[in-house]
Amino acid sequence: MAISIRHNKNTKGRTASRLRRQIRGRKKIQGSAERPRLVITRSSKHMVAQIVDDLEGHTLVSASTMEADLRSSGDDKTAKAKRVGELVADRAKAAGVSTVVFDRAGNKYAGRVAAVADGAREGGLEF
Repeated sequence: MAISIRHNKNTKGRTASRLRRQIRGRKKIQGSAERPRLVITRSSKHMVAQIVDDLEGHTLVSASTMEADLRSSGDDKTAKAKRVGELVADRAKAAGVSTVVFDRAGNKYAGRVAAVADGAREGGLEF
């Protein structure tokens, strides 16, 4: 994996702990062509969801709160995160993906991360 904790001097505290959890999770979770990986990237303002085939190294579909229609909506961050989950599910179904492996990237399964997962499930993805 391309995640390194030691070589980044600015990685401290909470971020280092999250990166360790992320590395630990990636040992167990791997996406394939039949079951790609649904990766959640969470920042303080935005959420990004990508469906990745790890064997090929390709992103199949993605959705983000940085897209124009979600940026302009006046919803709170949790509602936008749920909408991201629904968008990625719709795009995945169009690409022929129905089952995925959920990768929370070391974040707690609560709040906006759980909202993306709920939106993806409501959109028809199975995991």
